[in-house]
Amino acid sequence: MGGAAASIHPSAVVDPSAQIGSDVQIGAFSLVGPDVSIGDGTHIGPHCSISGPTRIGRDNRIHGFAAIGGDPQDKKFAGGRTELVIGDGNTIREFVTINRGTENGGGTTRVGDDNWLLAYVHIAHDCIVGSHCVFSNNATIAGHVEIGDHAILSGFVGVHQFCRIGAHAFIGMGALVNGDVPPFVLVAQEGYGRPRGINSEGLKRRGFDSERIALIKRAYRALYVSGANMVEARGQLSELARDSDDVRALLDFIDSGERPLLR
Repeated sequence: MGGAAASIHPSAVVDPSAQIGSDVQIGAFSLVGPDVSIGDGTHIGPHCSISGPTRIGRDNRIHGFAAIGGDPQDKKFAGGRTELVIGDGNTIREFVTINRGTENGGGTTRVGDDNWLLAYVHIAHDCIVGSHCVFSNNATIAGHVEIGDHAILSGFVGVHQFCRIGAHAFIGMGALVNGDVPPFVLVAQEGYGRPRGINSEGLKRRGFDSERIALIKRAYRALYVSGANMVEARGQLSELARDSDDVRALLDFIDSGERPLLR
């Protein structure tokens, strides 16, 4: 255990093999197990559980009663060595659960940088979460889900296993997602979630100019409003992608998927 400047509450239990960086704080009654690495400046609240193998980066804020790095909730899991990797600058609020990967699912659950994971969020085994995302209270993603950068999941969202949500997508409160959501798309709750336009407000806040947004809107109309089938819609997107890297990213997302798009 390294880092002379670390502050560990006397009631916390930290395995001697855990690697603790400088200026780390570990709160009362928290448990840090073996094969855990916690980067400089990360603060762990009270009553947290961090199991390994888990690597946590710098300057994260993990609030009380979070359970990080637990075994995957998968009946096929046979106790093999799998891991959780969390980046830098994340805020992980109360009662969040993030599980390690599975032997046959890639072996690793990953969370990027600067994410806000609010109370009672669940990130299951083998998920890949990008950076700068917001998961509101009780948002839950099943195993093998991939979330792109700057995506927002509102409260009580549920995402089915193996689905992908593209960068800058916005999933509205209570929506149940059972297909791939392309980048930039806004999904609203209606039983199962359905596309309802693009995340224009979010794109404006992130500096997208009117021309970029207009081309993304045209791509959305080709995919969801024109009545074209997928082959025809893809042809329209290919034309638009000549003038827009954003549309090219959307088209690449569609072409790389294995599950049907949410339509």
